[in-house]
Amino acid sequence: MASALPFWVSLGFVPLILVAALWGGWWFMLPVAYGWWAFTLIDFITGLNTDNPDTETPLKDLFWYRLITLIWFPIQTLTIFAVIWWLTTQAQLNWWEDLGIMFGVGVMSGVIGIVYAHELMHQKTQHERWLADLLLASVLYSHFRSEHMQVHHRYVGTPRDPVTARYNEGFIAYFGRVLRDCPPSAFRAEAAMLARKGLPWWHRSNPFWRYGVLQLGMLALALAIGGGWGLVLFVWQAFVAFWHLELTNYIEHYGLTRRHLGDGKYEPVRPHHSWNASHTASNWLMINLPRHSDHHFKPERRFPLLQTYDEHAAPQLPFGYPALTTLAMFPPLFRRYMNPKVREWRRQFYPDIEDWTDYTLHQTPLPKGAS
Repeated sequence: MASALPFWVSLGFVPLILVAALWGGWWFMLPVAYGWWAFTLIDFITGLNTDNPDTETPLKDLFWYRLITLIWFPIQTLTIFAVIWWLTTQAQLNWWEDLGIMFGVGVMSGVIGIVYAHELMHQKTQHERWLADLLLASVLYSHFRSEHMQVHHRYVGTPRDPVTARYNEGFIAYFGRVLRDCPPSAFRAEAAMLARKGLPWWHRSNPFWRYGVLQLGMLALALAIGGGWGLVLFVWQAFVAFWHLELTNYIEHYGLTRRHLGDGKYEPVRPHHSWNASHTASNWLMINLPRHSDHHFKPERRFPLLQTYDEHAAPQLPFGYPALTTLAMFPPLFRRYMNPKVREWRRQFYPDIEDWTDYTLHQTPLPKGAS
């Protein structure tokens, strides 16, 4: 239990949000500071954790690690809707204070809730996958499950994957592109899977029916609790949450591509196709998501068992996720800092490729069989 305890730091968001809701004003910055800056500072103090756990650890020994992900949905949902109720029926705050407080809630549901949903959707048990769907519905981003499982993991580093950030692409352009391209991309992937089973896209087994019902249920609950303003506050926190998700997606594969082998075939996914980060504190906060190289190499591996890699096997982020996602909000600074690292990655892992134009522009052929 003691070794799992650091991964429970997500609970720190809850009292900070409650303080912000009770006191108003600029107290909404408490959860923001906790999610963005506190763990960057702790990263500098704690340094890197390069220890690799035993990948054969039995599931029963991971109970205290898994438990925080299993209880997070009721914690997050109660926090979101309790705050909406408080702001719309009890508190006497200005509109900007309400938005500020729900911004902090969105930081929690983005930095923690979606990350936990990501862990849960990769598991085989129906209970865990349902929790993932419920968490994603609470931020109106249910399609992420289909996009991530059916598209991103299969086609990362190729033109078929909208979430692979292109070299020299700023976050603002990237964010607009994924908001436009990912929902239809996810739908096409599910429709193609149904077609392979001889079923039409409108078949009841299409998860988009479930996504729609769950999201409408969340919107209806927000409306019932807080009226029109409550609905606005709910949608606002959802936007903040998936904005955080896409900031994370942006840095995880920025500028990295898989080698095209010809005839629409690409090399298998390897650790060097994701940016790796071994920073201790931010891995606590985001349950080892920054060990992203191993997650893509072994997607079925649960978060306590994810491995880290040195610079010879995978490119390394210089700072943890909270610091890099903050930098990504300033595209010129991010490009100035990360572009040389991408070029270094190209020289290290693909010294024989001289012309990177097609890779940079994602103009290599679509993977064979991609829809």
